[in-house]
Amino acid sequence: MVNKEDIVKLLNEKNIEFELVEHEAVYTMEDIDKLNISEKGTEVKNLFLRDEKGKNHFLIVAKEDTQIDMKALKDKINSTRLSFASEERLIKHLNLTRGCVSPFGILNNDEKNVKVFIDDKIKNETRIGVHPNENTSTIFIATRDIENIIKEHGNEIEYITI
Repeated sequence: MVNKEDIVKLLNEKNIEFELVEHEAVYTMEDIDKLNISEKGTEVKNLFLRDEKGKNHFLIVAKEDTQIDMKALKDKINSTRLSFASEERLIKHLNLTRGCVSPFGILNNDEKNVKVFIDDKIKNETRIGVHPNENTSTIFIATRDIENIIKEHGNEIEYITI
């Protein structure tokens, strides 16, 4: 499993600029808001979804205050009806648990079968805040750097309007 230390090491090896903020465990966007770290960058929410038959899995990354209409989203990503994937699926595909969903989870997706969709509203953000595969810290990093890491890993990534 790719953990926080692995991610920090990877970012340092690639000379990627980032800031790591340690904090208490958080499980919701409300928990994150209470930390008062939003001045460091744009907070994002990450949804791990599956299609109707559970054959396709998607990681959606959007600004924290974005209202996501699942019916509209399914058409935008060319899917059947969407629902939240179970914790079992989250563990199987990203080796993460509830509250730890992050774009860095893709580094645990050895099958490279999870497609990533990033809201184009955050495409050019200088820094977004994401968990380093655990919910007791947040890494602030440029969206383009996350994009490059996902592409280098081999997963599909696409920007969409949510």
